[in-house]
Amino acid sequence: MKKNPFERLMETHPGLEIWWDSSPLVYDSWAEGVMKKAAPGKAEDIRENLKRLYDPEHPEKTLFRGVTTNPPLSLGVIKARELLVNQIIDGFIEQNPSVNKESLFWMTYKEIVRRGSEMYLEVFKKSGYRYGYLSGQVDPRNLTDKEKMISEALELASLSPNVMIKVPGSREGYEVIRFLTSKGISTNNTLTFVLPQLMACAKAVKEGLEIAKKNRVDLTRWRSVITHMTARYGDLGDLRNEAESLKINLSEADVRWAEIAIFKKAYRLLKERSYPSKMLICSLRISPETDGKKHCWHLEKLAGGDIVFTCPPSFIEGVFEYLDGTEFRPQIDEEVPKAVLDKLLRIPYFEKAYEEDGLTPDEFISHTAMIATAKEFSKATGEMVDFVAKRLTTKCG
Repeated sequence: MKKNPFERLMETHPGLEIWWDSSPLVYDSWAEGVMKKAAPGKAEDIRENLKRLYDPEHPEKTLFRGVTTNPPLSLGVIKARELLVNQIIDGFIEQNPSVNKESLFWMTYKEIVRRGSEMYLEVFKKSGYRYGYLSGQVDPRNLTDKEKMISEALELASLSPNVMIKVPGSREGYEVIRFLTSKGISTNNTLTFVLPQLMACAKAVKEGLEIAKKNRVDLTRWRSVITHMTARYGDLGDLRNEAESLKINLSEADVRWAEIAIFKKAYRLLKERSYPSKMLICSLRISPETDGKKHCWHLEKLAGGDIVFTCPPSFIEGVFEYLDGTEFRPQIDEEVPKAVLDKLLRIPYFEKAYEEDGLTPDEFISHTAMIATAKEFSKATGEMVDFVAKRLTTKCG
């Protein structure tokens, strides 16, 4: 059977990883939905590809090397597996009859993280703790509360040895990442859009690691990844608005180049300065369309990198549909076209995102892509709280 696009992409660098960007608890229901949509004669090929992505009977042999989750994705577990989630909630209510809705939400969320991490524990063990991490995120409503984030992080880290803590890219978040790293706890920096954030994380991790080594902390189960929320930077912020106000015409390809330029620069700087973190790209898009063909520059232009691509279900379907014949070649070290970069640098939104000192740590939370994403994640968290609250009312009257 021919190799699928993700397998071909992985061949461009031995350290390139593909992660599942959703809770493992929804993989089966998603796979069933994909099979139902399979065209006549294609079902067997699709079934085999899905098994190669993740095989519950032999997880250590599967293509996925890890998992990222966030509040909207955890909310997706409730929507996809409501019966299971209700059973989990009911069990906690029986054990804690006086529990309030916020505590019940946190218990439920932690159990979703724990069960998901358990599904990748064999990947973690068989790889010598190199792969098989699942990212559990601290409450996005506590974006600037260092002490609350640390408390939640320690709770999440205690669930399973392969839980990696997702911490937001606020000034306080980087203080949390430094602290967690000093304790040998794996981290994934999220809500990150611009180079100043990415480099602040790299520095915080390096400093935390120096403390850990000085204190002889066990680092055998430690990893650090730094997420760039790529299309969220280009689509949710002010890139297009500022370009329009300056009468600069930005094509869809230009927007993708802006996102890729930031990632490429961060990747290069981490390598040049020997930072111990690994870059991770999320918010991937099947884009742009050129010469009548759909591309995914987020995969194509970054092929050959020692990086992590984390892929949500809908994106995976798009890759199988549009990139089946794509041959990947290493392009991570190729420069962004000079004419495109020069045009982008005329836009303050991009210039600040592309320079290391473009934003101060106190300005991170005021970035428009950060504001939009934090609002979305907080809303999803609130919806999870509302769901458990209704169940609490139903059970307790």
